[in-house]
Amino acid sequence: MVQSKLFQPVDLGPAKLANRVVMAPLTRSRASEAGVPNDLHVEYYRQRASAGLIIAEATNISPEGRGYAWTPGIFSDAQVAAWRKVTDAVHAEGGKMFLQLWHVGRVSHPDLQPGGALPVAPSAIKPQMQAFTANGLKDAETPRALDRDELPRIVADYVKAAENAKVAGFDGVEIHSANGYLLDQFLRDGANQRTDDYGGSIENRMRFPLEVVDAVVKVWGADRVGIRISPVSPANDLRDSDPEPLFTRYVEELSKRKLVYLHVIEGATRTERDPHAFKAWTLKDHFDGLYMGNNRYDRDLAIERIDADEADLICFGRPFISNPDLVARLEIDAPLAEWDEATFYGGAGEGYLDYPALSAEERARYAKAA
Repeated sequence: MVQSKLFQPVDLGPAKLANRVVMAPLTRSRASEAGVPNDLHVEYYRQRASAGLIIAEATNISPEGRGYAWTPGIFSDAQVAAWRKVTDAVHAEGGKMFLQLWHVGRVSHPDLQPGGALPVAPSAIKPQMQAFTANGLKDAETPRALDRDELPRIVADYVKAAENAKVAGFDGVEIHSANGYLLDQFLRDGANQRTDDYGGSIENRMRFPLEVVDAVVKVWGADRVGIRISPVSPANDLRDSDPEPLFTRYVEELSKRKLVYLHVIEGATRTERDPHAFKAWTLKDHFDGLYMGNNRYDRDLAIERIDADEADLICFGRPFISNPDLVARLEIDAPLAEWDEATFYGGAGEGYLDYPALSAEERARYAKAA
C-alpha cells in the first residue's frame, strides 16, 4: 500500500517535519491569571508531539492584547521560562513547535485589560459578542480607536514577543491575522473605518498588518514565520464587504515577503466548510510558500487534498484535543475518541491530559486491518 504524503516528511524552512499533520492553536484557558503556563501545558503538548508541527495556543503579546481569562502570554520573564519547559518537552519527543502571536484588539473587556481600560481597535465599533472573563461571559464594550502614533508601540510589542519566543525555544512563530482579532480588524472594513492612511483602500487597510509582519520577519527570518488568515469567517462579529480582492492582495503581499507558510481557515463556521462564492483555498495560487488548510478536515479529505497537491499541510483542531496520538490514528485509520466540550476551557487536567493514546495492541490491530 502506497503511503499518503500526509504521513511523509516535509521541510518547513529549516525545520524538518516528520509528517504534514499540524496541531492547530487551541485556546484551552489553563494558564495562571498572570498568563504563565504550568506543568499541565508541558504534559499536554508533550503528549501531542508526534504532530509534524504543533502551533501553540494563541499567546498574548502584551497585557493589552489579552481577551480571554487564563490565556498565556509571552511578554514576561516568567512566561518565557514556563514556555521553555514546554518546548524542551516537545523537542525531547522529536517534535517541532511554533508560537502563535496574538493581540485580540476589540475582542476583549475592561475586566481583562490593565487598569480596567477599554480594549483598543482600528475604529470605535462595538462587536456583537461576549468576552470570556474570570467572572463569566460579559458583553463586549465599544473599544477605543487607536491613535496613529500608538501603532509603532504595538509593532514593538510584536517584536518583543517574537524575541521572547526565540528565548523560549520555539522553532518559529505564527502571526495571528485571523478570527476577528486586531490584525484582521485592520484588514476588514467591518471594523476599520479609519480616514487616515491606515483605513479606506485595501492598500491602506493592509498597512498595519504588513508592518507587523515585516517587523517579526526581521527577528526570525521569513523561513521561520507563518501567518494565519480567515477570509470568509465571521468570527467575533467581523466581516468585510468584499473579501476576495482584499485577501488576494494581502496574500500576494505576504508571498513577496517569503513567509514559510500560509495558514488558511477555509470555511465560515465549524459546521459548514464554505457557503461562499469565494473559495478561500484558491489563495494557494497566490502564495509561493507552503499552504496549510484548516476547517473541518477529516482523514479522507486531508489525504485527498495533500495527495492532489492542493495543500502542503493540514491543520487539525478539536481532534487533537481528544486524540493525543492523532497522527498514528489517522495513519492506520483507527477510530477517533470523542471530545468533551464541557472541559474545553478552564479547569485542570480533566479533559486536558486524560485522553488516552491507543495501546500497542490496539495500534497493531488497526494497522493490520488497514
